[in-house]
Amino acid sequence: MKKDILTIWDLTKDDVDRLIKRAIQLKTLQKQGMGEKLFSGKALGLLFEKHSTRTRLSFEAAMIQLGGTPIYISAETTQMARHEPVRDTARVLSAYLDALAIRTYSQALLEEFAKHCTIPVINALTDLYHPCQVLSDVMTIVENKGHYENLKIAWIGDGNNMAHSWINASAVLGLKLVLACPENYLPRPEILKKATEHGCGEIVVTTDPAPAISDADVVNTDVWASMGMEKEAKERKKVFFPYQLNQSLLGKAKKDAIVLHCLPAHRGEEITDEVLEGFQSVVWDQAENKLHMHKAILEALVQ
Repeated sequence: MKKDILTIWDLTKDDVDRLIKRAIQLKTLQKQGMGEKLFSGKALGLLFEKHSTRTRLSFEAAMIQLGGTPIYISAETTQMARHEPVRDTARVLSAYLDALAIRTYSQALLEEFAKHCTIPVINALTDLYHPCQVLSDVMTIVENKGHYENLKIAWIGDGNNMAHSWINASAVLGLKLVLACPENYLPRPEILKKATEHGCGEIVVTTDPAPAISDADVVNTDVWASMGMEKEAKERKKVFFPYQLNQSLLGKAKKDAIVLHCLPAHRGEEITDEVLEGFQSVVWDQAENKLHMHKAILEALVQ
């Protein structure tokens, strides 16, 4: 049966726990030179409208390490750029590929592909969600803390696609999540509503970063202006400056708190060099873990 990962809501807690366990196993095997070649003759399509470094390369490397072949597809060079219907493209790609990862602006476009594809469709980022990144981040927490239960996770900054996926993860996994965002940059209310009605996690939203980060076990931030928001960057810098993750703000978290950032980082804006390169930062492990989580995801989805 075909299964897609369009948001973290497509997974149960047991699903996530299995993915994390398997991703850690695959990471260990890779370090030991014992990677498993499971996908001989399999092909993964990477249909990207948005630029990417980590997501593209980690999916490509994941497929190669599993013994399969990744095929990068720039949306602007396909017939989609000449208005071929999504349903037509989806049917053809389903005949050529064994799975399709899509990085695009519109969640609705992703969902339309999933509707018409007969192969698994994976959200490699939309403006609304970034589920695979947050799965990698939770894996990083488990590696460093041994678990994710009963930890206070602070999100400092924009109520963006990453914040939305953290909200989903909180509901599915039962996380204690506190988000500090400026008044006009809060997470979407309908996403919060669905998560809080689910009744599993503890989600608090505030406009004050100090109490949000106080006694946090995990501190997470992201760029202030995501792709497609470049025209807002100057204004956002003014609004978000009090939310900069610097040593002073980080000092309010627990002394053994870890710092996450999905990258790319704008050093000196949302995060300082001192914090990004500091002993509490696990950002580089977090980036590497995308590779191993993507392998676990592909293994789980591709038959």
